[in-house]
Amino acid sequence: MGGVLGPMSKPAFEPIIIVTGGNTGIGYETVKQLLLKNAKVYLAARSPGKAATAIQSLEAETKATAIFLQIDLGDLASVRQAAESFLKLEGRLDILFNNAGVMNCPTDMLTKQGHDLQFGTNVLGHFFFTELLLPALTKSYEHSNGKVPARIITTSSIGHHAAPGCGFDVASLRDGPERDAWIKKRVASWRPYLYGRSKIGNIYMANYWAKAHSDVLVSCSVHPGAIRLICPQTHDGSIAAPPSHRVLAPIVRTFLSFVLRDSDELLNRRGALPQLWAATAATPAQITGQYVLPWGVIGKANKRTADTKVEREMIEYMREQLQEY
Repeated sequence: MGGVLGPMSKPAFEPIIIVTGGNTGIGYETVKQLLLKNAKVYLAARSPGKAATAIQSLEAETKATAIFLQIDLGDLASVRQAAESFLKLEGRLDILFNNAGVMNCPTDMLTKQGHDLQFGTNVLGHFFFTELLLPALTKSYEHSNGKVPARIITTSSIGHHAAPGCGFDVASLRDGPERDAWIKKRVASWRPYLYGRSKIGNIYMANYWAKAHSDVLVSCSVHPGAIRLICPQTHDGSIAAPPSHRVLAPIVRTFLSFVLRDSDELLNRRGALPQLWAATAATPAQITGQYVLPWGVIGKANKRTADTKVEREMIEYMREQLQEY
């Protein structure tokens, strides 16, 4: 696709695609490559100003125009509004990239509804958005006369290994004394536990959709490579510094020193490859229910992600949180 998946030909039809967090980083590169292949792409982002800047830049690079879809994944009311806005404009959705994510958030930062900002944005917000869009994803399958399933591509991270315990713990997710006590006991200076909790949550929900809606869609989770560890997005949308070298093993410090020589553009292009491959080049059977590694390799997630009991508990918890919305 325009140098990233170059051998692919332009599609015979115009796929309709949403990329959350499409205004920056890996999301921006994903949108760019899809526009180069004549896809109709909705760039879902929180800030109208940043989205407008990204869309203008994409036009200059691709001669195609992405469509802005405003969404704040940390506000469930905004998530519903975004889904409803899309459904008024389009009858179907062929591919959904649950790409947006935050990292390195201060532990006192919460979503509009009082959830941990990383879990609330990376997992709960995306779960709600996807569930609301299921009618459009189903229409995609019907549009192909039952031949081509829709695809949900959820960006996780190798950081999911940092999730403590079983990978899901209600005590850490909602504001209150229980969460305060959990944080005081668990969270170190770089706060890897809460990020890991959200990234293992991404895998649980991707696995859930692969099973629950196997008749109309395929779903997988993706690790984009070292890019997310090197250039994670912070709570305010900026790029965070990598974790302190004091907490990294010597071999990792050497690796980071080498990789950081590359430009941000090249890093983001590499980071977009796994999810672009999963969304476009891979067969449905190759990816559904799988964990995709760089670059287009099926890997194995942490063994805890195979625990369907924990997966079910997380899905049930999120459904409870969404009842008002």
